[in-house]
Amino acid sequence: MLNQLAVRQSHFIYWASGIVSICGIIFEVLFGALGSYILGDGVKQYTLTISLFLTGMGIGASVSEKVLKNLIVAFVYIEFLVALLGGFSSFFMFGITAFSPAGTDALFLYIITLSIGALTGVELPILIRKANEIGVSLNRSTARVLFSDYAGGLVGGLLFAFLLRPQLGMVKTAFLVGCINLTVAIIVLFLFRKEIKHFAIHLVVGIIIGILLILGLLFGEEMAFSFEQKLYKDPIIHMEESKYQKIVMTQNNDDVRLYLNGGLQLSSIDEHRYHETLVHPVMEQAASINDVLILGGGDGIAAKEVLKYDDVDSITLVDLDPAVVDLAKTNEKLLQLNQHALDNEKVTIMHKDAYNFLETTNRIFDVIIIDLPDPNDESLNKLYTKEFYALARNHMSLNGAMMVQATSPYFAPEVYWTISETITSNNLKVENLHVDIPSFGNWGFVLASRNSIHLDRLTVNVDTEFLSTGLLPSLGQFGKDIDKEIERNGEKVVIEPNTLIDPRLIQIYERSWKYY
Repeated sequence: MLNQLAVRQSHFIYWASGIVSICGIIFEVLFGALGSYILGDGVKQYTLTISLFLTGMGIGASVSEKVLKNLIVAFVYIEFLVALLGGFSSFFMFGITAFSPAGTDALFLYIITLSIGALTGVELPILIRKANEIGVSLNRSTARVLFSDYAGGLVGGLLFAFLLRPQLGMVKTAFLVGCINLTVAIIVLFLFRKEIKHFAIHLVVGIIIGILLILGLLFGEEMAFSFEQKLYKDPIIHMEESKYQKIVMTQNNDDVRLYLNGGLQLSSIDEHRYHETLVHPVMEQAASINDVLILGGGDGIAAKEVLKYDDVDSITLVDLDPAVVDLAKTNEKLLQLNQHALDNEKVTIMHKDAYNFLETTNRIFDVIIIDLPDPNDESLNKLYTKEFYALARNHMSLNGAMMVQATSPYFAPEVYWTISETITSNNLKVENLHVDIPSFGNWGFVLASRNSIHLDRLTVNVDTEFLSTGLLPSLGQFGKDIDKEIERNGEKVVIEPNTLIDPRLIQIYERSWKYY
């Protein structure tokens, strides 16, 4: 029979295994989120961090075989290290990104992921061994610890996705989870203090780490904000982390800029060049413009341009992130740009994934405007596939038209022409356009319809700052260095459609934007 103290110790070992597992999985997905935000390509970063974390756990489990004595002290210092390294991980990641050479941040992230994984891998074998040492049978202790570990993994993932990341952000989450690891270590230290030499010294070490973590929890985010400011050319006037992305606004004199996950979405000094080209050619191409669908465009500026047409009866705007729309409806800087378009009675806003919306709606639209972020990860890639454009075509009226923002034909010509070819593969006629936008560079669009498109027959009959009837035909002229005849390593590149089964566009995008 176990005495009362041994029972308490064994019970807390099971609780500790669950708690440290929760912390471990939170750190794992946190590192994936950090990589996605700072390094881009979310699928790639989550794949790498999960793989490295699990590899680290395997290394840690192997190393744990050599830990045979002083099991509690070993466990306590492992938790101290996890608390310290994990707690400061986000803080240092932003600092390294701001001040170190390119590539250093990725190296740091992968090293810290492997290290925390290895420390996590050492934890469980030590706890199992200690439970067995107390007097619990090996089979029973192993089963209970592993159950606590696996159940804790589920809890940790849910906590990060639905509570910690949306409410605290990545910096505070890391410090808070580090504090939890430290608390577990100190409780274990007290429960087993009678068998630990130099208990006071270990406690002092824990207290020092605790002070550092609490300071980080209180002031770390503010310092990390100053680090992140270095990533942007202009002073940050608004920053928030929504359920889906990080939203940042900057301002320098009259230039207000909106960034999503670090990618520039608009600049107030030249957004009219982008949005007028996005909206007016397609509005003129369509035979009727009564019902308009905008996919993306949560900033409301495309809707503002559409509302210049009196014949428009309804605008359905589908944007995944409510936070972007809320910002566009409340921020004075954005309201000046969109002229309160999202509050217009003709505008209906739906917060859905664009692909899912097209799959489930039964509506037909005269004009479809696709104003989505570039295809730099798997979730966005599906919105640039043959299947997605087929859905859009099927919801377009017979004499309707569609306009797609299609990244830069100068910086990423293969990406641009792949998007164009993907749209064309759905038996649609296309016209390729591009325009110089100082904040973006040369930017491309694809105008599509079942009917022939003649830019020289289109007219611009609403008030604009940039676009005119005479200018329209010139937007369809491409120089030899950005036309469809692309060569790589001396050989002509064959442009093929992007599909869900063969998502070639992601690799092309990474390769094209590598040096920009």
